[in-house]
Amino acid sequence: MTKDAARNPREGDFITIKSYKHDGHLHRTWRDTMVLKTSENSLIGLNDHTLVTEDDGRRWVTHEPALVYFHNKYWFNIIAMIRNDGVSYYCNLASPYVMDKEALKYIDYDLDIKVLTNGTKHLLDTDEYIAHGQLWNYPPEIDEILKAHTKILIQMINSNAGPFSQEYVDLWYSRYKSLVKRKK
Repeated sequence: MTKDAARNPREGDFITIKSYKHDGHLHRTWRDTMVLKTSENSLIGLNDHTLVTEDDGRRWVTHEPALVYFHNKYWFNIIAMIRNDGVSYYCNLASPYVMDKEALKYIDYDLDIKVLTNGTKHLLDTDEYIAHGQLWNYPPEIDEILKAHTKILIQMINSNAGPFSQEYVDLWYSRYKSLVKRKK
């Protein structure tokens, strides 16, 4: 996955998001994520009842609006799912994203942190990480980077920083609703 000369998407544009596995195979695709903000280092978007296609061809639609946060320096991305009973989070330990003409792309490294609406945290898929690490020979540097970035992510969660603050969610969800209203 290389960066090419594609322009950054603009506010209100729709993009596709593609996650890959370490061996290069396509893992999952999300269609029609609305871009809310781009900067030199990050992208904030929102998808709402978005079509998701799995690597085996299965398709499903997301159930609720979800803010997505990607950064090209952090080895994780954050999904804030806006539910009736509050916001829950799904955080993928993954490579920093790249953007090309086709999609926003990243490598999913299996490990996930789920944060429930009550703040309870769960580390998920450690068995998958170990199995894929052996199968695809994850280099020791990847393990070190992911451990370091897991600590950064947990610190963000514990301090309600950035995407983990209610103000962040309210601001960007409100921005999304105003963009949708303008497009009608």
